[in-house]
Amino acid sequence: MTEVMNTVIRHFINIPIMFISWFVFFFTFDIGYFISSALALGVYFVSNFTIKKLQHRRIMKKHQLTHSEYFHIQQQLKEAKAKIRTLNSHYLRVRSFSSFKQLFDMNRLAKRIIALVKENPRKFYQVEKFFYAHLDSAVELTSKYTLLVSQPMKNHDLKIALADTRETLESMNSIMEDDLKDVLASDIEHLKMELDFAKLSVRKKEQPLYLEGESENERTTSKY
Repeated sequence: MTEVMNTVIRHFINIPIMFISWFVFFFTFDIGYFISSALALGVYFVSNFTIKKLQHRRIMKKHQLTHSEYFHIQQQLKEAKAKIRTLNSHYLRVRSFSSFKQLFDMNRLAKRIIALVKENPRKFYQVEKFFYAHLDSAVELTSKYTLLVSQPMKNHDLKIALADTRETLESMNSIMEDDLKDVLASDIEHLKMELDFAKLSVRKKEQPLYLEGESENERTTSKY
């Protein structure tokens, strides 16, 4: 279940609780409109906090993560999203379609990896290098490239540096493609197993039924 769905569920539960609390405080205890509103708001925050903790606990149990592991992964996801925003800020600073496409592909790959890890935090351990090194390198190289390309005067050394940076960025795209494959590896393996099982079930269903002790030749002859 996604974080957005968890948030919707919390609001769906907490808003009625808040209004019921307000009516109880205001009409039952007769403690005034503003105090009742403040207490009802407090009930909302306490209820929201409690349900959020229960949701986190359910996710940790589902993916077999400890409390420290889960919140470390959440912190890495938060930092990765900030780095993605930095990548996005460079879109208007590139000067060619090829560079724009390169940045777009890099951004798309990074967002996809983050989304998959967000959906299944356990996958973080399949792409730790993406979070600890590859995304940082992508941001740093892109920042360097946009800085160089914005310079009005481009001498021979600067042109060489730009070409090297573009080539390195292309290599970084390939590395991030491999990261995405690593994230999807377990899903692909699971899908292959499901397909093999489905094919086996179909073959068993289509296999002709023989009488016990009857050979295929005898069965064919018996038809005539």
